[in-house]
Amino acid sequence: MSPALPHWYYVYLLLTKKNGKLYIGCTSNLKKRMCEHKMGKVFSTERYLPVELMYCETYRSRIDAFNREKALKKYGSGSAKLKLRLKDTLKEGRAG
Repeated sequence: MSPALPHWYYVYLLLTKKNGKLYIGCTSNLKKRMCEHKMGKVFSTERYLPVELMYCETYRSRIDAFNREKALKKYGSGSAKLKLRLKDTLKEGRAG
């Protein structure tokens, strides 16, 4: 019997192509969650399709992932720093 595979948690940043806004989320199944976003099954992004995954961080701890998501969303300060780090990537995404 093989050992259990490690479980990962993801904090991700989406660019909404309709209005150029950013969405920050957290999930344990990034592939499934991206499908839900792209199919319009996520209330927060359904009106702003299409969306594009611009950035992702991976964590072994669910608590660490949720704390990171909260920090990025808190008062915009965390996301402002991330936007600054990703300014060229986001510029390309908005142009595409």
